[in-house]
Amino acid sequence: MKPTGKYGPVWTAMVTPFQSTGAIDYQQTEQLIEHLIANGTDVLIVAGTTGESPLLSKVEKLELFAFCVKQANGRAAVVAGTGSNDTHASVELTKAAEKIGVDGVMLVTPYYNKPSQQGLFSHFNEIANETNLPVMLYNVPGRTGVNLEAETTIALANVKNIVAIKEASGNLDQIAAIIEHTPASFAVYSGDDSMTLPILAIGGDGIVSVASHLIGKEMQAMVGAFQAGENAKAAMMHRKLLPVMQALFLAPNPACVKYALNKSGIDVGEVKPPLAPVNDQEKVVVDQALAEIKSL
Repeated sequence: MKPTGKYGPVWTAMVTPFQSTGAIDYQQTEQLIEHLIANGTDVLIVAGTTGESPLLSKVEKLELFAFCVKQANGRAAVVAGTGSNDTHASVELTKAAEKIGVDGVMLVTPYYNKPSQQGLFSHFNEIANETNLPVMLYNVPGRTGVNLEAETTIALANVKNIVAIKEASGNLDQIAAIIEHTPASFAVYSGDDSMTLPILAIGGDGIVSVASHLIGKEMQAMVGAFQAGENAKAAMMHRKLLPVMQALFLAPNPACVKYALNKSGIDVGEVKPPLAPVNDQEKVVVDQALAEIKSL
């Protein structure tokens, strides 16, 4: 991941495999990384929301970052989730991740505190100024309780190493304004699988995906079709992939994708409390989605 430019269209927000004890399962993490790289992932995001980051200690995160950097070995960039609702703690974790050798960091908007837009700008600006790594912002108001408004993102895009945003607000007007008023080198990625094609259509660059755990090659093909000007083909692929994307979010993420991976022979264990495994009704829907993947 370079300080400027684009980084490939399909990033995977990687789940964290756990043993039954709750410890990180590094043997299965190795298997998962190999699976993702072989199936279309350009960039691995480690210890993001899908990686159950709130349930990992600082020590666990740093050990996981180091393992993923070594295992990926340059075949896919590794971006570390080092953001939190504590600016100083985020700075310290970012500095430690940089020493480990990650390719970039992703910083979620501070949750629970509900800072003002000025507070958000200061938070991200301070962290970015304490690292030489490229920084991806992550706006997900449905989880954090605060929206990083377009004007704030546009201002942050002028910070030299803030180079991208994962936008999961679902607000296409906001996302269009960001694309229109940031430098061409600033990358805008969808944070929702089902919004991948709409965001590409207004000038976005790709997807930070959960579904790519299972349909990474298909996501790459859809993006490729759109980029090649084959809009009708891309739209058809979007419609076919949509039921899979929707099935993976029936339960709070990443319960469904972990269940689907386990069913597919990639053992990643269960989610940690307070998250709950999928129930029987959810299993039926996810099983149907897995059957549909085989026919794609």
